[in-house]
Amino acid sequence: MTSKELRRVLHRNPELSFQEFDTQRLIIEALEAEGIAYRKIATTGVLAKIEGQRGNLKRAVVLRADIDALPITELNEIDYCSEHKGVMHACGHDVHTAVLFGVLQSMNRTRDFEGTLFGLFQPGEELNPGGAIKVLEEHPFDDYDVAAVIGEHVDATLEVGEVGICPGQFMASNDEIRIYISGRGGHAARRSTIDDSVTAMADMIMRTTSLNTAECVISIGRVIADGATNVIPDKVSAEGTMRTFDKELRERVHSYLHNNARTIAEKYNVKAEVDISYGYPSVVNDVMLAYEAMIIATDEGLTVKELKPMTTAEDFGHYTQIYPSLFYRLGVGHEAGGSHTATFLPDERAIEVGERMMERMALHILNK
Repeated sequence: MTSKELRRVLHRNPELSFQEFDTQRLIIEALEAEGIAYRKIATTGVLAKIEGQRGNLKRAVVLRADIDALPITELNEIDYCSEHKGVMHACGHDVHTAVLFGVLQSMNRTRDFEGTLFGLFQPGEELNPGGAIKVLEEHPFDDYDVAAVIGEHVDATLEVGEVGICPGQFMASNDEIRIYISGRGGHAARRSTIDDSVTAMADMIMRTTSLNTAECVISIGRVIADGATNVIPDKVSAEGTMRTFDKELRERVHSYLHNNARTIAEKYNVKAEVDISYGYPSVVNDVMLAYEAMIIATDEGLTVKELKPMTTAEDFGHYTQIYPSLFYRLGVGHEAGGSHTATFLPDERAIEVGERMMERMALHILNK
């Protein structure tokens, strides 16, 4: 099976986070056909291993691809359209998986490298707490000297043949915020007999979003106030996301949110609570790996775009906290459309570009 063929099979059969049992089976069948050793990991993931012909086999490089899809109904008119209603590879994880398989396929046929190559097909990137933490809980690399963990993400702002690389701080941490306000509801015209939970929540939201800066993004995307034109509800809730690049700032903003809740409770005579669910840590690229990748990409005839830090998040950040790591962007063409949409359709020519880039990086590091 070619990497392109595998991509189309996966695209036709997408599965949500931590439900990737058929995806796991398809990956295993493809690896077995190539004689590549593997084991299951994080319940629905796969960890492949290829030992080189020489060198210290305890020295390793880990190549990672995420394998889960999104709860979106596909609207593309293609012959490999999703056959699972309400589920779609709308973030390009099928491309990531295809690229990784293609690299493993190529390097396994020659094994002309030093050390050990791991291919990590990771589940659950799209759902907190993310599959990366579940992989690391199994300590699969503890007996190895991991020289690098390398991953990629498709990017429709880049054309095919372009790669985007950001040395150092690249992507933000992400936390989920939930705010709950409760008080005496009742007739909206009888102000003296109620505690206005709706106004209290509006004030809390304004205080929360006022914390936005270039280094911190907080957005509230869902508010539930189940009252009526003349009814103030007993309870109001809100949910949102928070992105930061700095650990100290992250903790400081958390403290501000809890302090604001206490202020709101006292001001409006309500009960106000903030529940913060920790998400992925920041993605921080190893600076040396990033610049080496720029040189390799240029040598391969690719166009390198040096990127600025992004407030999007990725559970790849868990790997960057432990190992030298590199996470970069793979151009799939402007016509691919927006990711996380029902018509996202990467240009498949990007698969070959991704394979070249990832294989060259792996060989460069292993054969140092």
